[in-house]
Amino acid sequence: MIEVGVVRTGTANLASVLAALRRIGCACSVVERPDDLVKSRVVVLPGVGAFGQAMEGMRERGLVDALRLHFSEGKPALAICLGMQVLFESSEESPGVVGMGLLPGSVVRIDSAILPQIGWNRIDATGCAFQKSGHAYFANTFAVPHGEFGDWKVSQFEYGRSYVAGIERGAQLACQFHPELSGQLGLDMLTCWMAEARSC
Repeated sequence: MIEVGVVRTGTANLASVLAALRRIGCACSVVERPDDLVKSRVVVLPGVGAFGQAMEGMRERGLVDALRLHFSEGKPALAICLGMQVLFESSEESPGVVGMGLLPGSVVRIDSAILPQIGWNRIDATGCAFQKSGHAYFANTFAVPHGEFGDWKVSQFEYGRSYVAGIERGAQLACQFHPELSGQLGLDMLTCWMAEARSC
């Protein structure tokens, strides 16, 4: 059984994420300190709430540099919802707050009169390894505009315009939707990603 370190960002309800990971056979521990994160071969970065609050909480815990190192070394990792957003450089939600900058670009407010987006929306995951096209569960007001991200494979969703639903490379995966709330599609994605993580 593989041990997964789930990062406490200070802005996430961990219960549903931990339950989903345990359902696919993972042993999980909650990571709150850099030393514990460094020891984790596989890391999950969940999050709900505000970009600025999440970054502040992680900086206070000394987690940002450890997370940057983990991702930059290509180690297995999964980032969910706000956890995906903080991988980017900045967000319109929190002007002046610097993100982790592991992915290029900025998170923007979704261009729709109906916000937040809460509920099921279709993702197009053509060409992705872990993600499959289908309906996933979202809860967000901000998102990353769809575009080119080098050798990262990108899925997308439509909500007023096209946005990034998920982005993956190697054993690293980040998704705007919540796989732990997305039924069989989410569990299948987690299982596929974990199989790759185990092989690394």
